[in-house]
Amino acid sequence: MTVMTTHKVRFEPVGIDMEVEEGETVLDAAFRQGISVMHGCKEGQCSSCKSLLLDGDIELLKYSTFALPDYERESGHILLCKTHAYSDLAIELLNYDEDLLRRSIPVKSFDATVTGVVHLTHDIRRLELDIVDTLKFWAGQYVDITLPDGSVTRSFSMANPPGEPHRLAFIIRKYPDGAFSAALDTALQPGDRVKLKGPYGTCFRREDRPGPMLLIGGGSGMSPLWSILQDHVASGEHRAVRFFYGARTEADLFYRDEFAKLEVSLPDFKFIPALSHAADGEGWTGERGFIHEVVARHLRSEGLDGEIDAYSCGPPPMIDAVLPVLQMAGVEPDHIFFDKFTTAVR
Repeated sequence: MTVMTTHKVRFEPVGIDMEVEEGETVLDAAFRQGISVMHGCKEGQCSSCKSLLLDGDIELLKYSTFALPDYERESGHILLCKTHAYSDLAIELLNYDEDLLRRSIPVKSFDATVTGVVHLTHDIRRLELDIVDTLKFWAGQYVDITLPDGSVTRSFSMANPPGEPHRLAFIIRKYPDGAFSAALDTALQPGDRVKLKGPYGTCFRREDRPGPMLLIGGGSGMSPLWSILQDHVASGEHRAVRFFYGARTEADLFYRDEFAKLEVSLPDFKFIPALSHAADGEGWTGERGFIHEVVARHLRSEGLDGEIDAYSCGPPPMIDAVLPVLQMAGVEPDHIFFDKFTTAVR
């Protein structure tokens, strides 16, 4: 009978203790025990879980040196998603959110059934699932989904609010050679069974905040932002909301009727789509340019009052362009939440 070796991990400066099994990453051990430390891609690419090893013996699995440069590794920095423990550890969390830790949800596995795949645009689909068990999550979080044959697992954000825990929706961009997304138009059929694991993610809606809320996304970044918006509506909270969405052409926009209804029913709400490749003469009268440029123009012209919360979801170049715009507009760093949709490496 194999005896599993476990080690103790202490997170400073928050004073949280947990156990990690040999062969398990520190991040996975935290997920399993409902300790939601800062994280992003879970694959050693994004640096969100970068921390400082204070004491103990570890092994780092393969990671990107963009996430952890050699000079930082030499000074004791680690990535929790790639760290295996071989003794008790003391780790200093360089980035932590007390609200995130307070609202942690243990990661679990779920069985789900495909109920539909809806075409939203030529390359955007909405995957709809039913699950028997209750998946508790915060608006903006995501799960890992594994195809029926177990061959491919990808991370996707819920598009529905947490108030619908048994019926899940995911807005997914379809790529021609995508190992998962290509199956949306071919292999996945109603009645198929898939596996879910989650929830993950730190870019979730913070509650009871009176200041304005900015939602900024593009492509499938609509998914977590739509969940956050629906959760905000259900909460009954009153705050100014600006939803910025970047697309290439008008044909890449969707949910326009739903946004129009919200602009009528929701106090101080504006949906601001922007097209980066709108051709002259097409009749488009809305914003043109990249979404970070549009956000900058609106923040300068509107002068929103109060402490802003900003949520940005989409590809890394978009996030990297948006962050300095928000900082220059005076949005506090601890009120900026983002989810970079990195390319899968497996």
